[in-house]
Amino acid sequence: MTEPLALYVHWPFCRSKCPYCDFNSHVRDALDEPRFARALIAELAWEAARLGPRPLASIFFGGGTPSLMSPDTVHALIEAATRHFPPLDGLEITLEANPTSVEAARLAGYREAGVNRLSLGVQALDEPALRFLGRQHSADDARAALEQARALFPRLSFDLIYARPGQTLAEWRAELERALAIAADHLSLYQLTIEPGTTFEAQYRAGRFTLPDEEEAAALYDLTVERAAASGLAAYEVSNFAQPGAESRHNLAYWTYGDYAGIGPGAHGRLSLGERLVATRRHRAPEPWAERVERAGHGSTEEETLSPRTRAREMLLMGLRLAGGVDLARLARRTELAFEACVDPVILRAALDEGYLVLEAERLSATAAGRRRLDALLPRLLV
Repeated sequence: MTEPLALYVHWPFCRSKCPYCDFNSHVRDALDEPRFARALIAELAWEAARLGPRPLASIFFGGGTPSLMSPDTVHALIEAATRHFPPLDGLEITLEANPTSVEAARLAGYREAGVNRLSLGVQALDEPALRFLGRQHSADDARAALEQARALFPRLSFDLIYARPGQTLAEWRAELERALAIAADHLSLYQLTIEPGTTFEAQYRAGRFTLPDEEEAAALYDLTVERAAASGLAAYEVSNFAQPGAESRHNLAYWTYGDYAGIGPGAHGRLSLGERLVATRRHRAPEPWAERVERAGHGSTEEETLSPRTRAREMLLMGLRLAGGVDLARLARRTELAFEACVDPVILRAALDEGYLVLEAERLSATAAGRRRLDALLPRLLV
């Protein structure tokens, strides 16, 4: 059976680098947007030529800051994608945007270009927190952009970061309630983590700030799940909350181990090519990537055929983040391995007995208590 395709388009440019961010993003004083648009369209055509007319389930413009692209560039990429790949009914087209006044002014243009789902990088509704996180918008900017986006897009999500230095349970409850009062059908609520190579890593190691301890972070997470559920947003993934039917279809392709193609600098993919499942990666630096595309039609630096065991590890690592867990029949089809060959039986039995995992009806899922412990559990469970 041909896997439907999720298409990820990476726009790597930002106005500034946030101190917590380890994504492939780059600040440029001047940018030749037409050149990068042509390169993205060319790389898309190259990918389509080898994949054939796969049914297209979603397009996701990520970054970087895709809302620095002109609506014309977004429209051209959507047109090219739907010409190469027949779109499924209800094709989901998401664009990430920042709620600065400059970028918010482009929202109507993105809607006209074909975007039907917007993801706003709000990150906080508290002014000191926004400054700490290095954001260029204010809380008022965020509220104004959310109001504008709700009037334009049939589907809307926004991000918040919690478990910030010194943040108390009462403070997060108040901020979360403000967010839920203006939420549409989806929220992404992430605990602040210290990623290697970021500005925050250097500051954290120097003792310039501390984070909530493990017990405090767990209490913040429990509160997040509880208050979101009370507002009708279920935790369908560890950090993502949605009304029924409003889950991110694109991200579900990652978490259920579907096929996805990644184009643009640093983009990753997982693609079924004949009997193989291939991991793809593009060159990270934008200008060398563009030069490669202009020379060869694509900016690939690496393609690896994934072994059955690697597939199984990846599928379980991603799928156990979902409330619905992992379909074990699909696991067998995608990996050519029986489930029993993928896990340590002793650790599995202990996790089931402790109530961290549930195995029933050919599905393995983590309980609420288990999802809080996945980082510790999974390295021991998977073989």
